Amino acid sequence: MSLAERLSQVRASIRVIPDWPKPGILFQDITTLLLDPVAYRTCTDLLVERYRSHKLDVVVAFESRGFFFGPPIALALGLPFVPLRKPKKLPGPTLSEKYALEYGEDALEMHVGAVKPGQRVLLVDDLIATGGTLAAGARLVRAAGGEPVEACAIIELPELHGRSKLSSLVPDMSIFTLLEIDGVEPSHEDGDTRV
Repeated sequence: MSLAERLSQVRASIRVIPDWPKPGILFQDITTLLLDPVAYRTCTDLLVERYRSHKLDVVVAFESRGFFFGPPIALALGLPFVPLRKPKKLPGPTLSEKYALEYGEDALEMHVGAVKPGQRVLLVDDLIATGGTLAAGARLVRAAGGEPVEACAIIELPELHGRSKLSSLVPDMSIFTLLEIDGVEPSHEDGDTRV
């Protein structure tokens, strides 16, 4: 199967839910991808194939949907997996990094010592929207002494310009996505479109 056919298979398995979580948003629901074992394997295989030659030390993924992709990639590459969680979800001592939301702020936490100084890290999430979460994850990896080599996601919403924002916040980290998909209904393009 060609690369285009494999990407098409992944894309076809993702359900679009209009007006969720608010009007004007075309929510990209990857839970239907998880229901299709062939498409799910294709998706993870594409990422594993990409990263086999990247000389990585650790795979880090974001709560919660990044957890569907980070562990299988880490296992296939024979690398440790580190979860980035919301505050007060990890039982041991943690490092924390705050990031801005549309109305307020949130934080990510990682166990102290999970990423060691000098380790080359792949950050994995399901989607790049505004880039804020991935940037916070990269800062957290750096706070531990690690090197965020690349951020990857299944889907990128290009109209939210997350790639350019992320590139300006973390200029020495590469960005890779499998699919670019519109996440805003055409009639709502001028409204607030953050997801």
